[in-house]
Amino acid sequence: MIIVLRPDATEEQIQHIVDKVQKLGLRPMISKGVERTIIGVIGEEDVIQAQPLEIYPGVEKVMPILKPYKLVSRDFKKEDSIIDLGGGVKVGGKKLIVMAGPCSVESENLLLDIAKKVKEAGALVLRGGAFKPRTSPYSFQGLGEEGLKYLAKAKEETGLLIITEIMDVREIGRIEKYADILQVGARNMQNFDLLKELGHIRKPILLKRGMANTVKEFLMSAEYILSGGNFSVVLCERGIRTFEESTRFTLDISAIPVIKNLSHLPVMVDPSHATGKWGLVGPCAKAAIAAGADGLIIEVHPNPEEAFSDGEQSLLPERFSALMGELRKVAKSVDREM
Repeated sequence: MIIVLRPDATEEQIQHIVDKVQKLGLRPMISKGVERTIIGVIGEEDVIQAQPLEIYPGVEKVMPILKPYKLVSRDFKKEDSIIDLGGGVKVGGKKLIVMAGPCSVESENLLLDIAKKVKEAGALVLRGGAFKPRTSPYSFQGLGEEGLKYLAKAKEETGLLIITEIMDVREIGRIEKYADILQVGARNMQNFDLLKELGHIRKPILLKRGMANTVKEFLMSAEYILSGGNFSVVLCERGIRTFEESTRFTLDISAIPVIKNLSHLPVMVDPSHATGKWGLVGPCAKAAIAAGADGLIIEVHPNPEEAFSDGEQSLLPERFSALMGELRKVAKSVDREM
């Protein structure tokens, strides 16, 4: 349920409503928009509906939220959320954000070389996996904390923000010390224990859509994080499994406008994992921007043939630089910036 407050509602009136809601064993979530402040009330529907919330001082109206994802929905917040990733970098506004780097952190020197090149091309965030979820237990699993230290070193020397994947609740504290943004990969989109814990931290979360999940299930996973109090969530479409075999996955371009119609959260796209082929990354990245994506996450490696993972979908640094120039033209055509 949403409590829409009057424009002249005072802080005392807001606190009075919050106190009343909490005494009922319900959870209030305050969202202050440009024109209105609203309070989302989370809890048992019967308890909520039995309360005469309309008579409280400062209340304009009370509205039920019919969607199962309450805090993620446009009903809760009409305006687009702009998520501060740190260092003045924000996603969800007019400016598009590009995250780039290798699939896996392989060595300090290689990572630093890539970081410098993607920054020069215009990326604002360095991606790199220190812990890797792999289909085979015999595949490279990542360097662990050593990889995190290499990422921190690259940030120190380039100023780029750092995003890396979190797979295990037990690793949150360690990864949180190094990373600016924590990525939840497709295989962990419905790792609900992990999502609950990420709701209690105060760092941005990039949540990737599962490879066989609906948009509704995707948004429900985001709801787990927001319901814990962490509203700094960025969604990422990365392709889904279909019967098509010519690409690694099928990039669901339609999911971008669908999600933006349903949710206020920013939406990024990963054309590297979606296609699995470096030659398809550019066209799909352009399509994503044209469809309304707020940013891209792209894999870059100077020697894809020897990459520890996903070399076939990684762009050479010079190709990434050229693509960034092309993407700026597409962004301008849809009134966005890069």
